[in-house]
Amino acid sequence: MAGITPFERLILLAVAVLAALAGVANYQAWAAVPRFAVATLALAGLAWVVSFATEQLGERFGPAITGMLQSTLGNLPELFVVIFALQKGELVVAQTAIIGSIFANALLVLGVVIVIGARRAPDGAMRFSQRLPSDTATLLLASVFIIVLLGLSLGAHDPASHHVKEISSVGAVCLLVVYLAWVVPYLRSDERPDALTVEDTPTEGGERSRPRLSLPFTLVLLGVAGVSSAFVSDWFVNGLSPAIEELHLSQAFAGLVIVAIAGNAVENVAGMVLAWKGRSDLAISVVKNSVAQIAALLYPLLVLISLLLATTLTFALAPVYIGALALTALVVWQVTGDGEAMMFEGLALVALYVILATLTLYE
Repeated sequence: MAGITPFERLILLAVAVLAALAGVANYQAWAAVPRFAVATLALAGLAWVVSFATEQLGERFGPAITGMLQSTLGNLPELFVVIFALQKGELVVAQTAIIGSIFANALLVLGVVIVIGARRAPDGAMRFSQRLPSDTATLLLASVFIIVLLGLSLGAHDPASHHVKEISSVGAVCLLVVYLAWVVPYLRSDERPDALTVEDTPTEGGERSRPRLSLPFTLVLLGVAGVSSAFVSDWFVNGLSPAIEELHLSQAFAGLVIVAIAGNAVENVAGMVLAWKGRSDLAISVVKNSVAQIAALLYPLLVLISLLLATTLTFALAPVYIGALALTALVVWQVTGDGEAMMFEGLALVALYVILATLTLYE
């Protein structure tokens, strides 16, 4: 435990207690809302543990690899939530959890990160590398292309509309090939920046600060958090339906807002903290990697995995979400494509998310 501050030890202890309570609440059948609330807090807490450990692991790499690590491990809770939801026949929750994660990261989290980054910048403009935003826009548009085509086919009731599962499977394989073709050279091009940032305070010898946690301990922490996330995700899904019925919330709101935000707590926390520390490239990398990964890796992967589960997931969505995804891809490209963003642009992204979340209340 060397290298961990007393405050961090307290948080780790609190997360362990919350995870244990979530298990007790599930197996002792607590009331719906308290059981769901404890599972939600435990899931968000485990996401923080993953974020903390990955940040320490990322001190050994550059922003591309670090952002990818945080996004990949940060999406573990969401992956488990969707799988368990599909296994229990909760298709609406599964679908809205995935697209809700895209909306939450691309609009809410990215917007807040830009607001913080722009506020911290001397001239009021948050600046970052243009490559990742452009690449993310391409991957997101590729995913949206399949979703829009299926939506048009279903709306027209043409012959292809009777083969949604087959078309989704082929589209999923194509997206996975495209994602792999992008991610390998992207990671190979990563370089750890030489310039010191707010977090990287020089030592007396003029060298960069090193990770506070040893590599073995970091890997153990990541492993324990990942396994715990699988159990807590199952308990989370078990408590979801009774809780939203008691609170009179729609399944769409639960998936797009509650599940998406809880399942993406890593990006929520890590991106904002990094933006506050002035690490613009890394902050954008964490959020943008998550958007690209959910759209072009996690979604198609779950489509293929669902072929083995009780409920099949496809790229067929409600028209309102198809339109929202297409507009999200365009507005994110517009805001971040030039490698800089102002505070009002971040606020605009947050405002769009609030409007979308309000709409789901009445779905």
